[in-house]
Amino acid sequence: MAHTVFIDGESGTTGLQIRERLAGRADLEILSIDPARRKDADARAELLNAADAVVLCLPDDAAREAVSLISSNSVKVVDASTAHRVAAGWAYGFAEMAKDQRAAIAGSNRVANPGCYPTGFIGLVRPLVEAGLIPSDFPLTVNAVSGYSGGGKGLIAEFEGAPPAGTHDAFRIYGLNLAHKHLPEMAAHTGLDHAPVFAPSVGRFAQGMIVEVPLQLWAIPGKPTAADLHVALEAFYMGERFVEVASGAECAELQKSRAGAGGYVATLDPEALNNTNRMRLYVFGSADGRQARLIAQLDNLGKGASGAAVQNLNLMLGLEEGAGL
Repeated sequence: MAHTVFIDGESGTTGLQIRERLAGRADLEILSIDPARRKDADARAELLNAADAVVLCLPDDAAREAVSLISSNSVKVVDASTAHRVAAGWAYGFAEMAKDQRAAIAGSNRVANPGCYPTGFIGLVRPLVEAGLIPSDFPLTVNAVSGYSGGGKGLIAEFEGAPPAGTHDAFRIYGLNLAHKHLPEMAAHTGLDHAPVFAPSVGRFAQGMIVEVPLQLWAIPGKPTAADLHVALEAFYMGERFVEVASGAECAELQKSRAGAGGYVATLDPEALNNTNRMRLYVFGSADGRQARLIAQLDNLGKGASGAAVQNLNLMLGLEEGAGL
Protein backbone atom coordinates (compact mmCIF):
# COMPACT_ATOMS: atom_id res chain seq x y z
CA MET A 1 0.00 0.00 0.00
CA ALA A 2 1.38 3.41 -0.97
CA HIS A 3 2.28 5.98 1.67
CA THR A 4 0.35 9.24 1.43
CA VAL A 5 2.28 12.53 1.26
CA PHE A 6 0.97 16.09 1.51
CA ILE A 7 3.23 18.94 0.35
CA ASP A 8 2.07 22.07 2.15
CA GLY A 9 3.28 24.87 -0.10
CA GLU A 10 3.56 22.76 -3.24
CA SER A 11 3.28 25.78 -5.55
CA GLY A 12 6.59 27.29 -4.37
CA THR A 13 10.00 26.70 -5.94
CA THR A 14 11.02 23.90 -3.56
CA GLY A 15 7.53 22.40 -3.41
CA LEU A 16 7.29 22.12 -7.19
CA GLN A 17 10.65 20.35 -7.38
CA ILE A 18 9.72 17.93 -4.59
CA ARG A 19 6.46 17.10 -6.32
CA GLU A 20 8.34 16.51 -9.58
CA ARG A 21 10.76 14.13 -7.83
CA LEU A 22 7.87 12.21 -6.25
CA ALA A 23 5.74 12.06 -9.40
CA GLY A 24 5.12 8.61 -10.83
CA ARG A 25 6.32 6.69 -7.79
CA ALA A 26 4.18 3.64 -7.05
CA ASP A 27 5.17 3.65 -3.37
CA LEU A 28 3.76 7.14 -2.74
CA GLU A 29 0.41 8.85 -3.24
CA ILE A 30 0.43 12.66 -3.33
CA LEU A 31 -2.45 14.41 -1.57
CA SER A 32 -3.28 17.89 -2.88
CA ILE A 33 -5.41 20.66 -1.48
CA ASP A 34 -8.09 22.43 -3.50
CA PRO A 35 -6.33 25.62 -4.70
CA ALA A 36 -9.33 27.65 -3.59
CA ARG A 37 -8.85 26.38 -0.03
CA ARG A 38 -5.07 26.78 0.26
CA LYS A 39 -5.47 29.38 3.01
CA ASP A 40 -8.33 27.58 4.75
CA ALA A 41 -6.89 26.37 8.09
CA ASP A 42 -9.52 23.63 8.44
CA ALA A 43 -8.81 22.25 4.97
CA ARG A 44 -5.07 22.31 5.60
CA ALA A 45 -5.45 20.70 9.02
CA GLU A 46 -7.49 17.89 7.50
CA LEU A 47 -4.75 17.02 5.02
CA LEU A 48 -1.93 17.60 7.51
CA ASN A 49 -3.46 14.96 9.76
CA ALA A 50 -4.65 12.57 7.03
CA ALA A 51 -1.25 12.05 5.38
CA ASP A 52 1.39 9.55 6.44
CA ALA A 53 4.00 12.23 5.83
CA VAL A 54 3.97 15.98 5.31
CA VAL A 55 6.58 18.16 3.65
CA LEU A 56 6.41 21.83 4.64
CA CYS A 57 7.58 24.27 1.96
CA LEU A 58 6.51 27.41 3.75
CA PRO A 59 7.89 30.57 5.35
CA ASP A 60 9.03 30.05 8.94
CA ASP A 61 5.92 31.33 10.72
CA ALA A 62 3.61 29.41 8.40
CA ALA A 63 5.66 26.25 9.01
CA ARG A 64 5.29 26.65 12.78
CA GLU A 65 1.55 27.16 12.30
CA ALA A 66 1.32 24.02 10.17
CA VAL A 67 3.04 21.96 12.85
CA SER A 68 0.60 23.33 15.44
CA LEU A 69 -2.29 22.08 13.29
CA ILE A 70 -1.03 18.49 13.40
CA SER A 71 -2.78 16.56 16.18
CA SER A 72 -1.98 13.04 14.95
CA ASN A 73 1.02 11.42 16.62
CA SER A 74 1.71 9.25 13.57
CA VAL A 75 2.24 11.98 10.96
CA LYS A 76 5.86 12.38 9.89
CA VAL A 77 7.01 15.90 9.05
CA VAL A 78 9.88 17.18 6.90
CA ASP A 79 10.17 20.95 7.32
CA ALA A 80 12.07 22.74 4.55
CA SER A 81 11.91 26.11 6.33
CA THR A 82 14.42 27.54 8.82
CA ALA A 83 11.95 27.26 11.69
CA HIS A 84 13.11 24.02 13.33
CA ARG A 85 16.72 23.49 12.29
CA VAL A 86 18.10 23.96 15.79
CA ALA A 87 14.88 23.13 17.67
CA ALA A 88 14.74 20.47 20.37
CA GLY A 89 12.94 17.31 19.29
CA TRP A 90 13.77 17.77 15.61
CA ALA A 91 16.34 15.63 13.80
CA TYR A 92 18.57 17.53 11.40
CA GLY A 93 18.05 16.18 7.90
CA PHE A 94 21.62 15.88 6.62
CA ALA A 95 21.97 12.11 6.51
CA GLU A 96 25.70 12.10 5.70
CA MET A 97 26.86 14.52 8.39
CA ALA A 98 27.34 11.86 11.09
CA LYS A 99 27.48 8.08 11.18
CA ASP A 100 24.32 7.84 13.27
CA GLN A 101 22.37 10.57 11.46
CA ARG A 102 20.45 8.25 9.13
CA ALA A 103 19.15 6.34 12.13
CA ALA A 104 18.18 9.61 13.83
CA ILE A 105 16.24 10.70 10.74
CA ALA A 106 14.60 7.32 10.22
CA GLY A 107 13.53 7.18 13.86
CA SER A 108 12.06 10.66 14.06
CA ASN A 109 8.62 12.02 13.22
CA ARG A 110 10.07 15.53 12.97
CA VAL A 111 12.95 16.29 10.60
CA ALA A 112 14.27 19.75 9.69
CA ASN A 113 15.67 19.96 6.19
CA PRO A 114 19.05 21.77 6.14
CA GLY A 115 19.62 25.08 4.42
CA CYS A 116 21.48 25.02 1.13
CA TYR A 117 24.48 27.07 2.31
CA PRO A 118 24.77 25.14 5.61
CA THR A 119 24.76 21.84 3.69
CA GLY A 120 27.97 22.87 1.94
CA PHE A 121 29.54 24.44 5.02
CA ILE A 122 28.70 21.58 7.40
CA GLY A 123 29.72 19.03 4.78
CA LEU A 124 33.18 20.61 4.58
CA VAL A 125 33.79 21.56 8.20
CA ARG A 126 32.15 19.05 10.52
CA PRO A 127 34.40 16.09 9.58
CA LEU A 128 37.48 18.25 10.17
CA VAL A 129 36.26 19.44 13.57
CA GLU A 130 35.46 15.85 14.55
CA ALA A 131 38.93 14.76 13.43
CA GLY A 132 40.55 17.48 15.54
CA LEU A 133 42.08 19.16 12.50
CA ILE A 134 40.06 22.36 13.05
CA PRO A 135 39.55 23.37 16.70
CA SER A 136 35.94 24.07 17.69
CA ASP A 137 36.87 27.63 18.69
CA PHE A 138 38.75 28.46 15.47
CA PRO A 139 37.35 31.51 13.60
CA LEU A 140 36.09 30.55 10.15
CA THR A 141 34.79 32.41 7.13
CA VAL A 142 32.45 31.01 4.49
CA ASN A 143 32.00 32.64 1.09
CA ALA A 144 29.24 31.38 -1.16
CA VAL A 145 27.30 32.10 -4.35
CA SER A 146 23.89 30.68 -5.17
CA GLY A 147 21.57 30.73 -8.14
CA TYR A 148 18.78 33.26 -7.81
CA SER A 149 16.12 30.54 -7.35
CA GLY A 150 17.29 30.35 -3.74
CA GLY A 151 15.54 33.67 -3.12
CA GLY A 152 12.11 32.33 -4.07
CA LYS A 153 9.53 33.76 -6.43
CA GLY A 154 10.36 37.40 -5.71
CA LEU A 155 14.03 37.13 -6.61
CA ILE A 156 13.28 34.87 -9.57
CA ALA A 157 10.91 37.50 -10.95
CA GLU A 158 13.51 40.21 -10.38
CA PHE A 159 16.33 38.38 -12.19
CA GLU A 160 14.15 37.06 -15.01
CA GLY A 161 12.12 40.25 -15.52
CA ALA A 162 12.98 43.29 -17.57
CA PRO A 163 13.75 46.64 -15.93
CA PRO A 164 12.38 48.63 -14.19
CA ALA A 165 10.85 45.76 -12.22
CA GLY A 166 13.68 43.40 -13.19
CA THR A 167 17.42 43.78 -12.77
CA HIS A 168 20.54 43.72 -14.93
CA ASP A 169 22.70 42.71 -11.95
CA ALA A 170 25.19 39.99 -12.81
CA PHE A 171 26.20 39.40 -9.21
CA ARG A 172 24.85 40.63 -5.90
CA ILE A 173 26.17 40.33 -2.34
CA TYR A 174 23.79 40.37 0.61
CA GLY A 175 23.62 39.48 4.30
CA LEU A 176 25.58 42.64 5.10
CA ASN A 177 24.09 42.80 8.61
CA LEU A 178 26.08 39.61 9.44
CA ALA A 179 22.93 38.04 10.87
CA HIS A 180 21.89 35.57 8.16
CA LYS A 181 19.22 33.11 9.28
CA HIS A 182 21.45 30.13 8.40
CA LEU A 183 24.12 31.00 10.98
CA PRO A 184 22.61 29.14 13.98
CA GLU A 185 22.57 25.79 12.16
CA MET A 186 26.05 26.40 10.75
CA ALA A 187 27.42 26.57 14.28
CA ALA A 188 25.15 24.00 15.92
CA HIS A 189 25.73 21.18 13.43
CA THR A 190 29.48 21.56 12.89
CA GLY A 191 30.50 21.43 16.54
CA LEU A 192 31.85 24.98 16.36
CA ASP A 193 31.71 27.18 19.45
CA HIS A 194 30.55 30.16 17.40
CA ALA A 195 29.17 30.95 13.97
CA PRO A 196 31.46 31.75 11.03
CA VAL A 197 31.62 35.06 9.20
CA PHE A 198 29.20 34.34 6.36
CA ALA A 199 29.47 36.18 3.02
CA PRO A 200 26.58 35.02 0.78
CA SER A 201 25.93 36.20 -2.75
CA VAL A 202 23.67 35.49 -5.69
CA GLY A 203 24.62 35.24 -9.36
CA ARG A 204 22.76 35.53 -12.64
CA PHE A 205 22.03 31.83 -12.98
CA ALA A 206 18.86 30.09 -11.86
CA GLN A 207 20.19 27.29 -9.72
CA GLY A 208 23.44 25.79 -8.52
CA MET A 209 25.87 26.74 -5.79
CA ILE A 210 29.48 27.05 -4.68
CA VAL A 211 30.30 27.21 -0.96
CA GLU A 212 33.89 27.97 0.06
CA VAL A 213 35.80 27.95 3.35
CA PRO A 214 39.27 29.57 3.07
CA LEU A 215 41.82 28.55 5.69
CA GLN A 216 45.07 30.01 6.97
CA LEU A 217 46.67 26.65 7.76
CA TRP A 218 49.63 28.28 9.52
CA ALA A 219 47.23 29.77 12.11
CA ILE A 220 45.50 26.51 12.99
CA PRO A 221 46.93 24.72 16.05
CA GLY A 222 48.65 21.57 14.86
CA LYS A 223 49.19 23.16 11.45
CA PRO A 224 47.38 20.53 9.33
CA THR A 225 48.28 20.28 5.68
CA ALA A 226 45.85 20.39 2.79
CA ALA A 227 46.60 16.68 2.32
CA ASP A 228 45.56 16.02 5.92
CA LEU A 229 42.22 17.75 5.29
CA HIS A 230 41.67 15.85 2.06
CA VAL A 231 42.42 12.47 3.66
CA ALA A 232 40.00 13.22 6.52
CA LEU A 233 37.18 14.18 4.17
CA GLU A 234 37.76 11.13 1.95
CA ALA A 235 37.66 8.83 4.96
CA PHE A 236 34.54 10.45 6.38
CA TYR A 237 32.49 10.17 3.18
CA MET A 238 33.83 6.85 1.94
CA GLY A 239 30.98 4.79 0.47
CA GLU A 240 28.48 7.65 0.47
CA ARG A 241 26.13 7.83 -2.48
CA PHE A 242 25.31 11.53 -2.60
CA VAL A 243 28.40 13.19 -1.11
CA GLU A 244 31.75 12.63 -2.78
CA VAL A 245 35.25 14.05 -2.45
CA ALA A 246 37.20 14.96 -5.56
CA SER A 247 40.48 13.08 -5.83
CA GLY A 248 43.81 14.73 -5.19
CA ALA A 249 44.64 14.35 -8.87
CA GLU A 250 41.45 16.14 -9.92
CA CYS A 251 42.10 18.99 -7.48
CA ALA A 252 45.67 19.30 -8.77
CA GLU A 253 44.44 19.50 -12.35
CA LEU A 254 41.93 22.19 -11.43
CA GLN A 255 44.70 24.21 -9.80
CA LYS A 256 46.29 24.60 -13.23
CA SER A 257 43.33 26.80 -14.20
CA ARG A 258 44.53 30.14 -15.52
CA ALA A 259 43.50 33.01 -17.74
CA GLY A 260 44.77 32.44 -21.25
CA ALA A 261 44.01 33.41 -24.80
CA GLY A 262 41.01 31.11 -24.78
CA GLY A 263 39.72 32.31 -21.42
CA TYR A 264 39.60 30.43 -18.12
CA VAL A 265 39.90 26.67 -18.28
CA ALA A 266 39.30 23.80 -15.85
CA THR A 267 37.20 25.75 -13.36
CA LEU A 268 34.36 24.82 -11.00
CA ASP A 269 30.88 25.40 -12.39
CA PRO A 270 28.17 26.14 -9.80
CA GLU A 271 25.59 24.63 -12.18
CA ALA A 272 27.46 21.34 -12.73
CA LEU A 273 25.33 19.28 -10.32
CA ASN A 274 21.97 20.85 -11.11
CA ASN A 275 18.92 18.58 -10.90
CA THR A 276 20.82 16.02 -8.83
CA ASN A 277 21.00 15.23 -5.12
CA ARG A 278 24.81 15.16 -5.22
CA MET A 279 27.38 17.30 -3.45
CA ARG A 280 31.05 17.29 -4.42
CA LEU A 281 33.83 18.51 -2.13
CA TYR A 282 37.27 19.83 -3.09
CA VAL A 283 40.47 20.68 -1.20
CA PHE A 284 43.05 23.03 -2.71
CA GLY A 285 46.34 23.85 -1.00
CA SER A 286 48.91 26.53 -1.72
CA ALA A 287 52.38 25.56 -2.91
CA ASP A 288 53.97 26.77 0.33
CA GLY A 289 51.50 24.78 2.47
CA ARG A 290 50.28 27.81 4.39
CA GLN A 291 46.78 28.16 2.95
CA ALA A 292 43.88 26.03 1.74
CA ARG A 293 40.50 26.49 0.11
CA LEU A 294 37.71 24.01 0.89
CA ILE A 295 34.93 24.07 -1.70
CA ALA A 296 31.51 22.42 -1.92
CA GLN A 297 29.61 22.22 -5.21
CA LEU A 298 25.88 21.40 -5.14
CA ASP A 299 22.47 22.32 -6.47
CA ASN A 300 20.78 24.75 -4.09
CA LEU A 301 17.43 23.22 -5.14
CA GLY A 302 18.76 19.63 -5.10
CA LYS A 303 20.95 18.48 -2.21
CA GLY A 304 20.35 21.98 -0.84
CA ALA A 305 16.54 21.67 -0.75
CA SER A 306 14.17 19.35 -2.62
CA GLY A 307 16.59 16.46 -3.11
CA ALA A 308 17.45 16.37 0.58
CA ALA A 309 13.74 16.55 1.47
CA VAL A 310 12.98 13.50 -0.68
CA GLN A 311 15.99 11.66 0.78
CA ASN A 312 14.74 12.40 4.30
CA LEU A 313 11.19 11.40 3.39
CA ASN A 314 12.43 8.07 2.07
CA LEU A 315 14.37 7.39 5.28
CA MET A 316 11.45 8.31 7.52
CA LEU A 317 9.04 6.06 5.61
CA GLY A 318 11.45 3.12 5.49
CA LEU A 319 11.83 3.32 1.71
CA GLU A 320 14.94 3.01 -0.43
CA GLU A 321 16.99 6.11 0.38
CA GLY A 322 17.68 7.05 -3.22
CA ALA A 323 14.18 6.48 -4.60
CA GLY A 324 13.23 9.37 -6.87
CA LEU A 325 16.75 10.77 -6.75
